[in-house]
Amino acid sequence: MLLTWIAEIADEPLVLEPADRQVECETNTWRLGAGPDDRGSLSVPQVVAALERTATALRDRIRDLEYSGDATFYVWHDVQAGALCCSTGSVPPDDLPFGGEYVPSGDPGPVVEGFLADDEPGVAGWADLEPCGEEPERTGEDPGPAPFQVWVTDVGTLGSYREAGDHR
Repeated sequence: MLLTWIAEIADEPLVLEPADRQVECETNTWRLGAGPDDRGSLSVPQVVAALERTATALRDRIRDLEYSGDATFYVWHDVQAGALCCSTGSVPPDDLPFGGEYVPSGDPGPVVEGFLADDEPGVAGWADLEPCGEEPERTGEDPGPAPFQVWVTDVGTLGSYREAGDHR
């Protein structure tokens, strides 16, 4: 099912509205799950190929819309939700709408590998939880959550970061 859902993203509604990134996020973001059988039967190359086909289809759609700006298709493993998340936004890869630090990458493999290897998706151990209430003060010894990896690929018409050689 996961490969089918990834393919369907290319045909879903798509909004590229730089002035309203909230609408972009709400319309263009997908959280995909996979059961144990699906995770066990899929390989990283199969899922990567499906994501790359979807990115190509989105790139073609955006070209047909005659949109003339930055557009990035990006994928990350949301460990807390146990989901593989995909989105498209009218932003370059270094300006994605995340509240935390992330590392843009041209290689989807590690993101997919982490998702497929997650044997308890969406489950956090008791030791990983913090009490509710005020945000704990961070010290130099506790830098907070580590940046997470995000696969980014240019699907817009500017191609500025593709030409720079940083990303696919």
